[in-house]
Amino acid sequence: HILNNISYFQNTFRSVFYCLHYHAMMYKNLSDCIADLERHGHLIRVNEEVDPYLEMAEIQRRVYQEQGPALLFTRVKGCRFPAVSNLFGTMDRTRFMFRHTLAAVQKLIELKVDPANLAKRPLRYAGVPFSALTMLPWKKSNGAVLKNTCRIGELPQITCWPKDGGPFVTLPQVYSEHPDHPGWKMSNLGMYRIQMAGNQYIQDREVGGHYQIHRGIGVHHAAAIRRGEKLRVSIFVGGPPAHTLAAVMPLPEGLSELMFAGVLTGRRFRYGYQNGHAVSMDADFVITGTIDTQATKPEGPFGDHLGYYSLTHDYPYIEVEQVYHRDGAVWPFTVVGRPPQEDTSFGDIIHEITGPVIPTVIAGLHGVNAVDGAGVHPLLLAIGSERYVPYGERKPQELLTIANAILGQGQLSLAKYLFITAKEDDLSLDVHDIPKFLQHVLSRVRWEEDLHLQTRTTIDTLDYSGSGFNQGSKVVIASAGKVRRLLASQVPSELKLPEGFSDAHVILPGIVAVRGAQYSDRVAARKAIRVLCEYLEHQRDLENLPLWIVCDDVTLVKAQLNNFLWVTFTRSDPAADMDGAGAFVEDKHWGCRGPLVIDARIKPHHAPPLIEDPDVTRRVDALAEKGKSLYGII
Repeated sequence: HILNNISYFQNTFRSVFYCLHYHAMMYKNLSDCIADLERHGHLIRVNEEVDPYLEMAEIQRRVYQEQGPALLFTRVKGCRFPAVSNLFGTMDRTRFMFRHTLAAVQKLIELKVDPANLAKRPLRYAGVPFSALTMLPWKKSNGAVLKNTCRIGELPQITCWPKDGGPFVTLPQVYSEHPDHPGWKMSNLGMYRIQMAGNQYIQDREVGGHYQIHRGIGVHHAAAIRRGEKLRVSIFVGGPPAHTLAAVMPLPEGLSELMFAGVLTGRRFRYGYQNGHAVSMDADFVITGTIDTQATKPEGPFGDHLGYYSLTHDYPYIEVEQVYHRDGAVWPFTVVGRPPQEDTSFGDIIHEITGPVIPTVIAGLHGVNAVDGAGVHPLLLAIGSERYVPYGERKPQELLTIANAILGQGQLSLAKYLFITAKEDDLSLDVHDIPKFLQHVLSRVRWEEDLHLQTRTTIDTLDYSGSGFNQGSKVVIASAGKVRRLLASQVPSELKLPEGFSDAHVILPGIVAVRGAQYSDRVAARKAIRVLCEYLEHQRDLENLPLWIVCDDVTLVKAQLNNFLWVTFTRSDPAADMDGAGAFVEDKHWGCRGPLVIDARIKPHHAPPLIEDPDVTRRVDALAEKGKSLYGII
């Protein structure tokens, strides 16, 4: 008994020592992280002068596509500050940056899922109290970031895409506090894009803000409107990489991101106040200002993560009060665009951290995947339990309850297409094995019963496939029970398509892509799709080809899985663009008795896709020549 106690205390002290040791190794700022990455071969320096207008973004995109290193740009044209990108460019590097704290975060998550684990395995969780201490923000009166000031125009003016409305801050941590409850406890730290110049903004005095209707800052904005006062905001740029990740974490309303930032950094979040504005003392830059909650100015366009431009719209803007920066400040940035991009790693690490919590948030849900290749928000794949006692044939019942709960959860509520299926039908099914998941659903789905539409509802602000700004529809496609069809891998040799349609190819078992004539107007397009559906209704041997995609370019769609996902789910609105063979409405329920058809052609109301400037591409090619910084990387 005495020896067991000695062993227990030795292990406990070892855990304590480990906690103290890894806290000493944590990044106190962004420069610590850069030095660590460079020391371990995860970062290179780009010493040639590079242009923040399009060129830096092109370099970032191409290095990311090659899964290359992080990039430190030491000579940014027209700017005295260096810049860094691609910090999160690979999952290996992302895990490396958090190698000393990720395990501690996961242990906290385990205890959240099952508090009884603490009693069962006390040694495993001996360091948890020390990790928990880092969750408490630390108020300080001074910090390195307050040492210097500058103007907005002196910051790196990085413009990522040719039609962007101006330079943007692409990794901002936008901080606000609830006007009714000042202080960090009800604060919000979110990544909302910031336009630094262009449009009607007064240079150095105003910057644009953009946040979607469901975001946490919107709650603070609404409270400020009710109180009739301006909303104070602070924009933190840089600092430990955990602060950046905290700004995109889908935390529940009322739980401060500063707490998560602390535990993932392994170091309490240092903050203070200057002239009433919150300041992150560990940031590289802090921009402070106020939002006049009643005033707006045009913001955008901006090349966004769906692979298209989000267009110019009126949004609240920030009246800049001050810009602070530390000695040796480095400007972090990323580039968003058609996935995959660097922000793909954000989604992957968030899933890795929060995945075990999902069943505790929504009962019966085992996994959900916001599909990156489809632009993240348009398409969700989910696995749930189907435990409702069936009287007769098994069919989706509990799954529909789970689906409604998913569509009521934060950013998941932005989905247009939700495919959900029963875990009990295949215990090996994985939401991240997209081909297998789709084949599982399509082999079981009944288009007569299993399509559940929500019409005239809100969708992603950045998605222009719907009927208007923030307006569109959603569909839940649920499956449970026996296999109903064996999916075909080729179209029937005798298949002949009606006029205006050609080049039918199976791109995945059960899924056919077919080329349609160029979309002209809604009336003509719907009439043509109806003709196709009526034709399919009378064809033989199509039962095993249940899903048809009408597109502009079949060669593009069949070339890669991500092409199929991107074209299909970013270029269609369920209610407007779905039809089917043998379509019917019964008691206000829409379904079809034959193949389902999705019109995924480019339409006049869609935003333009993102295309690189060929002159910039040629300039970046030159940096890959022998003797240049990117030789052997791109």
